Amino acid sequence: MRHGKKYRSALKKYDGQASYDLQKAVETVKSLAYAKFDETVELSVKLNLKKSQTVRDTVVLPNQFKAEKRILVFCKPEKEKEAQDAGAAFTGADDLINKIKGGWLDFDIAVATPDMMKDVGKLGMVLGRRGLMPNPKTGTVTFDLKGALAELRKGRTEFRADKTGVVHLAVGKISMPAEKVAENVQTVLTEVRRKRPADAKGIFIRTLSVASTMGPGVWITLKEDV
Repeated sequence: MRHGKKYRSALKKYDGQASYDLQKAVETVKSLAYAKFDETVELSVKLNLKKSQTVRDTVVLPNQFKAEKRILVFCKPEKEKEAQDAGAAFTGADDLINKIKGGWLDFDIAVATPDMMKDVGKLGMVLGRRGLMPNPKTGTVTFDLKGALAELRKGRTEFRADKTGVVHLAVGKISMPAEKVAENVQTVLTEVRRKRPADAKGIFIRTLSVASTMGPGVWITLKEDV
């Protein structure tokens, strides 16, 4: 892949082979950003996982940077008011399912009560491909709609290791103070370590790096053998 002139220029401003403490790494990423828009800062965590192991959960970052999400709730009529009072943009049952079958997907997060999952499961091909399928592991299948939506509106977001054992997650914007982005990174690392499989052996986190949307990656020094 051939990078543009601005990317190549950014590479000359730092040592791409060196690693930095968390704060310095974020500051470096901010200094290398060159796009005209407010680039997202993205974290990559390479984990030491076997093929049979996975890491998946949700996290609420202490410093938010995303616009409020439109939350859809699949529920029976008796739970609709609770969902609406908690901030749901859309609520319903078969009406919403049929609407989605017809191609409508104008929402960001889907939540469902457990008694709706049999019917919601029929949307697996549609919602699954877009990462919108409610899942108990991410707290989006629950009868506690008030609690779930409160967390989601705070910015709770899912993280999961891909097939190569890497967790990718947006952790801030270039316009944010470096210390706030660093705090978000530290929060993610705490949650990733908490989800370490019981049978994982050796060093758990192999490498860490941060990068802006358009810029090069910067390595973060690992201070703990985990």
